[in-house]
Amino acid sequence: MKHLVTYTHPNPKSFNHAIKEAFVEELEGNGQEVRVRDLYEIGFYPVLTASDFEKIQNGTVLDDVKAEQDHIRWAEVITFIHPIWWTGMPALMKGYIDRVFTFGFAYLIDEHGVKGLLQDKKAIIINTTGTDRETYGKIGMLKSLTQTIDDGIYKFCAMEIVDHKYFCAVPYITNEERITMLKEVRNIARSVSGR
Repeated sequence: MKHLVTYTHPNPKSFNHAIKEAFVEELEGNGQEVRVRDLYEIGFYPVLTASDFEKIQNGTVLDDVKAEQDHIRWAEVITFIHPIWWTGMPALMKGYIDRVFTFGFAYLIDEHGVKGLLQDKKAIIINTTGTDRETYGKIGMLKSLTQTIDDGIYKFCAMEIVDHKYFCAVPYITNEERITMLKEVRNIARSVSGR
């Protein structure tokens, strides 16, 4: 199976990086084809400009956007790994969505309404939070995050959500708890490897 891992975190010593490494290692160990797009490492430009809009409307795709869209076309499963900052995805990840998930590529709108165009793609989302699960649960934040990320982006584009995993309170937990979380990450990778 072809897996695209889209990863966003600026710190190579972060727990997000450890998640990405464990996930990719498990996929590759199970004989999967894997491509990783580390948005910081590749220097992805996240700002959607007026010029971008003009080009999209004229049917022109910028080279850096086309490269990312080609990776998405290639993939069967796309995994998004990033932290939750200020109750949302990092600006770089949001900019990737803004520029890459464009009209005509990820969705269309016609006389029948919105039609997602990525219906042959499965999505896995793995997020870390600084806030604990109980607090986020009480205020409904996990539900809100799932609605905006899963429904508002990926399901809107007709992707099938295989899993959306939140690892909460990451800065405040023990190393043993982090090890348990990384085992969960490996289990997710195995579950989509068909093994």
